[in-house]
Amino acid sequence: MSMFCFQCQETAGNSGCTTMGVCGKKEEVANLQDLLIYTAKGIAWYQHQLNGMGIQSKDANVSVMNQLFKTITNAHFDEDKLVDSIREGMEIRDSLSDQFRQQYAKTTGNEFQGELPDAASWKFVDDKSELLKKAATVGVLSTEHEDIRSLRELLVLGLKGIAAYAHHAYILDYEDDGIYAFIHEALAATTDDTLGAEELTGLVLKAGEHAVNVMALLDKANTETFGHQEPTEVNIGVGDRPGILISGHDLKDMKELLEQTKGTGVDVYTHGEMLAANAYPEFKKYDNLVGNYGGSWWHQGKEFETFNGPILMTTNCLIPPRGTYKDRIYTTGVVAYPELQHVGSSGQVTGNAKDFSAVIEQAKQSQPPTEIENGSITIGFAHQSILNNAEAVVGAVKSGAIKRFYVMAGCDGRMNDRSYFTDVAKNLPEESIILTAGCAKYRYNKLGLGDIGGIPRVIDAGQCNDSYSLAVVALKLAEVFQVDSVNDLPISFDIAWYEQKAVAVLLGLLHLGVKNIRLGPTLPAFLSPNVAKILVDTFDIKPTGTVEEDIAAMVQGN
Repeated sequence: MSMFCFQCQETAGNSGCTTMGVCGKKEEVANLQDLLIYTAKGIAWYQHQLNGMGIQSKDANVSVMNQLFKTITNAHFDEDKLVDSIREGMEIRDSLSDQFRQQYAKTTGNEFQGELPDAASWKFVDDKSELLKKAATVGVLSTEHEDIRSLRELLVLGLKGIAAYAHHAYILDYEDDGIYAFIHEALAATTDDTLGAEELTGLVLKAGEHAVNVMALLDKANTETFGHQEPTEVNIGVGDRPGILISGHDLKDMKELLEQTKGTGVDVYTHGEMLAANAYPEFKKYDNLVGNYGGSWWHQGKEFETFNGPILMTTNCLIPPRGTYKDRIYTTGVVAYPELQHVGSSGQVTGNAKDFSAVIEQAKQSQPPTEIENGSITIGFAHQSILNNAEAVVGAVKSGAIKRFYVMAGCDGRMNDRSYFTDVAKNLPEESIILTAGCAKYRYNKLGLGDIGGIPRVIDAGQCNDSYSLAVVALKLAEVFQVDSVNDLPISFDIAWYEQKAVAVLLGLLHLGVKNIRLGPTLPAFLSPNVAKILVDTFDIKPTGTVEEDIAAMVQGN
């Protein structure tokens, strides 16, 4: 096989992509991403040692965070930029190596003579063909033991999600050294062949703790910067002015784009997970933020075509673009695709705003978006909004008007069997409330499911990271109803997953003690039978089944 990747839900045959990624990445990109992760492991090994000596490195923290994020599904497709990232990473790794050896000698009076893992010692050759040869030796399958491989990859994939959320917070100038330290510790552990299943399982569960911590950090960053989300009706039709479509998750890019388009005659529409931006008070100040266009990420082939204006991709969720609109897509941050125009990242690194003038000028020459739907959808029910209405929610539960909550957060995807989530939403009892976050909501947020006493039956907390809000609400309900845990509440978890942010969210839920989670439309391919059994036995995770059987079981609390 020329590559091997099994990190997303749609991986070929629910086993692994071996010639080209279902996401569209070529074998060279997949293999260079493997080598970039290997580079991150080398940096992390040295930084973990240095952390134990009381020495931190901003460069190491940011580099590893970015390297992990660049390898997340549907983010980075550019071979040459990946080579640049590996080169920059190796420079940092070798600088850390020097620091480590100097500090070791200073502390012990002796030169370091210990054995280094290969990730911390291999020699960089600035030649792509040589790097690809090295990459072929360090991928997923280089760990031969199936269960150790499974646990290592579960850990790394959870770290990718944690790093992505840490990056979103970082550009808003919010950081947590404890999160960085854990990332280094965990990555370094994947280079240690003496660690067995028990130690790696402990690190996986610890990753869940840090997934909760990083989502809390990002929640703080977003709310302190842009205000708490408010219940909001979002227009899904179009206006008669040219527009820019912004997709992804990066709210700082959203702010800078709105500021630069103010007064230009160009409207801004959100797409995919950027929908949540419409609910933040800071963005409501801009009258050229006119609504949301389209649905989840995998529809972009059609929706980008009909939008007519330029599209800005701020984070992952990019699919290989069609030639008919390729000249209208701009990438920024960690997103990259060959031949697409890239708006250089500055953000927290320089304190300067990005320059979106080229995007705006192209928009001015574009036709207004073609209408593909009309009406509105209700969003903005993050934890503060729900807790502000806690009395009404609790009252509805006590009166029997609400009999059960169903957490249907997570990701959307292309597979036909994801219609399961639409059918579940349609067929739940009328006394049901759906709690959602992430792009999975596009499977049911336009169904017009109504409300219960003014409480929407689909309560949208926002982006995938806002799954934290749902956890906060569940913990508060457990306190109000005086039960021992979330598992004693009338709440069922029916989660859709696709990529590594969802893996981090899942590990976070496990850390919070949530059990009896249905996960679909398939269980992850990176779970070996034995590792899957550990999760089933410990947390009662189960695959989604038929709509009828699952609804019947969830109604009964099973």
